[in-house]
Amino acid sequence: MDDKKYLQLAVEQARKSVEEGGFPAGAVVVKSGKVIAEGVSIGNLLNDPTSHAETAAIRIACQKLKTSDLMGAVLYESIECCNMCFSVAYWAGISKIVYACRKTSEMVKKFYYEGFTNNKVLNKNNNKKIELVFIPDFEREFLALIRDWEDKQ
Repeated sequence: MDDKKYLQLAVEQARKSVEEGGFPAGAVVVKSGKVIAEGVSIGNLLNDPTSHAETAAIRIACQKLKTSDLMGAVLYESIECCNMCFSVAYWAGISKIVYACRKTSEMVKKFYYEGFTNNKVLNKNNNKKIELVFIPDFEREFLALIRDWEDKQ
């Protein structure tokens, strides 16, 4: 299944993000079966609070394709995106978001997320809907990556 292949790439980007000194989150934008962009979460290094893996990948994809409309593209994420990144995906026209790890209350308490607002609730109330897909195959692997990253902080 292609979704799993691309989701594995997003998890690999999360590892790369940690190697570069960032938060363990990674994203990949795929359109027409081709990887258009990859992103890591190094906003802390760039002094840019908007530079999460998802927004970085969306920016790169839009620049490469010379458009702000990514209709038909899929965003693959190592971890369920925050509300900001969900909104960026919405405004970019992303059609589908696939993620490997769900947001947990522990992650919210550690301020990895802005709060408990669920993207499914936001999606339900939006004019156009993004297909949201959780594939659990890499969740344990990703949670281990977060724990390793936390241990080194």
